[in-house]
Amino acid sequence: MSFRRSLARARYKYVPDHVLGELLSKNWVDNAIPVLILVLTLVVLGSLLDGLVSVSSLLGMSAQYGEVLLVTIGMTVVLLAGGIDLSVGSVFALANFVMLALFNMMGLPIGVAIFGALACGAAVGAVNGILIGYLKLRAFLTTLVSMIIVRAIVDMLLLSYAVKIANPVTESAFWDFISFETLWGLPFSFLAAAVVAIAGHVLLTRLRPGWRILAVGGSRRSAYNAGLPVKRTVASTYVISGVLAALAGVFYASRLNAAGSGTGAGLEIVALTAAVVGGNSLGGGRGSIFKAVLGAVIVLLVTNSVIRLGLPAGGDSLVLGLILLLAVGIDVKWVKNRSKLVSRVYVSPAHMELSERPETAEGSGSPYALNDKLADVELIGLGQIDGPEDPVLDEDGNIYAGTRHGDIIRFRAPDFAEPEVFVHIGGHPLGLTFDRDGNLLACIAGMGVYSISPQREIRKLTDQTNRSLTSIIDDSRMRLADDLDVAPDGRIFFSEATVRFDMSDWMVDALEARGNGRIISFDPASGKTRTILPNLRFPNGICMCRDGESFLFAQTWGCSISRYWFAGPKTGKVDVVVPDLPGYPDNINRASDGGYWVALVGMRTPAFDLILKNPALRKRMVERVAPDEWLFPNMNYGCVVKIDIDGTVTDCLWDRSGTNHPMITSMREHKGWLYLGGVSNNRIGRYRIPGADPEWTAAKSYRGEAA
Repeated sequence: MSFRRSLARARYKYVPDHVLGELLSKNWVDNAIPVLILVLTLVVLGSLLDGLVSVSSLLGMSAQYGEVLLVTIGMTVVLLAGGIDLSVGSVFALANFVMLALFNMMGLPIGVAIFGALACGAAVGAVNGILIGYLKLRAFLTTLVSMIIVRAIVDMLLLSYAVKIANPVTESAFWDFISFETLWGLPFSFLAAAVVAIAGHVLLTRLRPGWRILAVGGSRRSAYNAGLPVKRTVASTYVISGVLAALAGVFYASRLNAAGSGTGAGLEIVALTAAVVGGNSLGGGRGSIFKAVLGAVIVLLVTNSVIRLGLPAGGDSLVLGLILLLAVGIDVKWVKNRSKLVSRVYVSPAHMELSERPETAEGSGSPYALNDKLADVELIGLGQIDGPEDPVLDEDGNIYAGTRHGDIIRFRAPDFAEPEVFVHIGGHPLGLTFDRDGNLLACIAGMGVYSISPQREIRKLTDQTNRSLTSIIDDSRMRLADDLDVAPDGRIFFSEATVRFDMSDWMVDALEARGNGRIISFDPASGKTRTILPNLRFPNGICMCRDGESFLFAQTWGCSISRYWFAGPKTGKVDVVVPDLPGYPDNINRASDGGYWVALVGMRTPAFDLILKNPALRKRMVERVAPDEWLFPNMNYGCVVKIDIDGTVTDCLWDRSGTNHPMITSMREHKGWLYLGGVSNNRIGRYRIPGADPEWTAAKSYRGEAA
């Protein structure tokens, strides 16, 4: 191996190129920008103002922060639904006035006064919600008019009652408490805002109303077509915003016990800036309460620092305007270009060098030499089934196979004439097998491993495993459970082909050749699931060996078959059985003569073998060429190979014309016949095996009743 090739191999082995793509694809990466802005704000302003980030300074701002955060959360909820609320400052001022009027001037009980103030905020929000949600008026203009009208009402009321509302006629211990006292050194308004923030987070991430808000903000037309109550959802966000702005006004009244024409002025700009600087999208459907919390901190630090720096009047508004403009620009550019950036960097090829490709030419003397043994294969269910990746037979000879529509189809023996839906399970059922109790076990792409009883009862066995400590992504969830088999002790061993790609783009994993797959063990006795073999190149077929202590598994992109010992003196050891297949191995199953059938889903080509040695070329291809023009492995032509436990090839079956089964992903021997499946086929094939035991079944073999 040349020095340049060795260097390239080491570079792509140890430099984790895929990290950037994984980070950019995660939702939480949106928080990185506001966190960075917060850190820069603290560093810059902290260097300009002594004591800005001290405990006493932060505690001094905590009451004001609670009020700003409440209004920002309300604004965020409206933004997430695709709207905007410019009336929050006026509602804040109205609630402040109503609170003081009801309690100080009229002497009503504190609870009644607070309820009255919140009701006023809810009423303004309801009016906005009806006009925008039900009558479909423009949110910007509607809330702008609401802001003007409510502000005018407050100003007129202040002309007559400004002095009276500042002089309390009654006392309340609770009012005094929220006005002056603290809990754990924190003002009541701050704690209330924290509770609201937690509740808002739960609402948006765990509850149906929150999901509806995000769905409506993402696409109102799609949400409507999905049957969601779009009008009611939009209207409810304005009510929430009005109530939270009013609650902030109540706390402001308790803190200052005064009202003026400037109360709440510009608060809508403060809240909008905080929400957007925190990373909430103006376009709706993308954001979180956590981002509102970050944005409120940043804006409050900036506005207080502007005052302490002694900038002239209007300086705070100027700074907020510039920050808002910058935040909007970042938001627009990020939303527009993030997907493009992810698509350019997510696929990150690694260096891979396969062994020499075995000869397959007819008459070459190779055990893989072309023949026409599958030319006359009988076809079952032609055009009646779509994507039978792994047909399996029960004791009565009935055939079961999954489809890309989420069904498991059954063809009843002996004629296999009419298919029936055995169960609808969802996803795409891939690998299938029966356990000793007659339950059908299935690997479901995107869902995990499931069990279906003879009575058609569906039960999830597992859909997650232990997370890898060194993984950038959360790989505990299963994306592409592929094939499985059951050990004598009842444990289920199954492959997850890749943790980075879904069923729709599983072929892209071949371009990486990085080792994104793993083999997982599920123990029904304990209910525990754990990864036993990580970093495999698209692990696929799993088949128990007859010793009861090991199993064979295929690595599709590695073009190899290996043996893993899960019990006995060699526990944990892996041996390569076949290192140099001429194609890409898929499922593995037992044969009646003591050997093992292996499906080759596609054949290696010199061109793809060559570019595996050049990850830089594959990277440039992914970045610069349209996906439909990428060079992929040849999956249009395959065959079936039979090997013994030592890897010696004892038979090879081809359909030279590629008419009956151009893509073979699995095969099952049953009573002298070999049943063929293909994930891209619309049929199941049946091949008579010359000289095979006509009474042999896989079930008998696993029970030890046959070879």
